[in-house]
Amino acid sequence: MNIALWIAQGLLALIYLAAGGLKVVRPREQLVASGNFDWMKDSSEAGVKAVGLVEILGALGVVLPWLTGIAPILTPIAAVGLVVVQICAFRVHLVRGERQPLPANVLLLLLAAFAAVGRFPG
Repeated sequence: MNIALWIAQGLLALIYLAAGGLKVVRPREQLVASGNFDWMKDSSEAGVKAVGLVEILGALGVVLPWLTGIAPILTPIAAVGLVVVQICAFRVHLVRGERQPLPANVLLLLLAAFAAVGRFPG
């Protein structure tokens, strides 16, 4: 079970670091122009950067506390935060009628939920 949890946490960290880093580093207009981020058309530059920062913090939080043994309770809390991020993303895509991203949202939600449940003490 520990190996499966580490795989889930590693995947979450890689995906959210990449996605969050992209949102933080690149201008919103450039991301919208790529055609892969239509939801950003209705968001401000600051809003996109905030989502990116939350994703980066979640990626770090889902791995580092458990890995270092420093405040390991933060790992399942970060995983719950990523579940919330995916619930919000799912809702945004549904409201906008964007069906293509929904399977990825569900997969990430399930991975984060698995990590949260598996790492909560008790």
